[in-house]
Amino acid sequence: MSARFADAFWPPADELAEAAGRIRARLGDWPRGAAPWRLCLAAPELPADGDVLIVSSGDRTGQARASAVSRPASPDAVAIEFGERSAVLHAAGARYALDAAHALADDWIAALAAFIDCGFAPLDALVLALAWRDGDETLDDDPWPVDAARFPRVAGLPAAPEPAFAPCPARLGLYPVVPDADWVERVLDCGARTVQLRVKGASPDLLRREIARAVAAGRRYPDARVFINDHWQIAADEGAYGVHLGQEDLETADLAAIARAGLRLGLSSHGYYEMLRALHERPSYLALGPVFATATKAVAAPPQGLARIARYARFASARAPLVAIGGVGLDALPAVLATGVGSVAVVSAVTGAADYRAAIVALQQCFAGEFDNR
Repeated sequence: MSARFADAFWPPADELAEAAGRIRARLGDWPRGAAPWRLCLAAPELPADGDVLIVSSGDRTGQARASAVSRPASPDAVAIEFGERSAVLHAAGARYALDAAHALADDWIAALAAFIDCGFAPLDALVLALAWRDGDETLDDDPWPVDAARFPRVAGLPAAPEPAFAPCPARLGLYPVVPDADWVERVLDCGARTVQLRVKGASPDLLRREIARAVAAGRRYPDARVFINDHWQIAADEGAYGVHLGQEDLETADLAAIARAGLRLGLSSHGYYEMLRALHERPSYLALGPVFATATKAVAAPPQGLARIARYARFASARAPLVAIGGVGLDALPAVLATGVGSVAVVSAVTGAADYRAAIVALQQCFAGEFDNR
């Protein structure tokens, strides 16, 4: 039995522990998650924080228990209900349904344990486990799932908007995110050609004026790409190049109206499940992050780190242009670019710089000769 996984299953399961150990040994050097966890193939008498209850879709008693842990009153409980080609994760009042691209591997539970041990949250670990196939750990090549055709899809989503969102360049280069139209004008004047206006706390009248000024500034440069954060209705009214939305906006924004208006759409993601959710909409680009800790925007997701961003890029780069964001400064920029993303969004590296012009020039030099910003 793998000692690392000796206490990973309840009731104890030697074969699963051995399979999890074999898979984990091939996944590379990842920091283990800080929270304790245990996969429960039967309901324990004394549930503990970090327990993940796994039940078959044919087990009615187990289904009732899985449903119970989806209530908001059980914030630390997780349950996974699985069928031959599907799985549903219940957690803290939410339900996340996935349809697998193929029959679940015999070792999918062992793979789930291995990916959780790599520090991934159960939902993202489940996405990876559903993309796993028996024997992947025996391959000579890196066995980490990256083939999009093997990944599950989020179940129950409406069709993506038609027409599809307008495209943008595969490599957007340096991407300052700035708080007002004055900053939009400054960074465009310094040579940046992709910029996002993120206005917070403005009155409706001021917000509209700021967006109108930012869009007008972009029109002075034929190759400028001005994205507006969140406020897609005003962006459409003003004829912006594009909008950027968060995952929470996918439930409320009229994506079809954004597509009909000809706006490009950028979507945020913070892990594998959110990438699947965003890529379903066929966005103009996909943002990955936060790469590092950042104080400029409150996000629920922890810092992803370079190793995860590189894995995300290998999975998603063929499906959408990629933008890395979150805590990236000049020192780290080359390493972030080396992950395979085509753009890096920066905030305080520009707006917090003592000399923003010099900062933009230095940041732009990291992209020189590598990116076509046309």
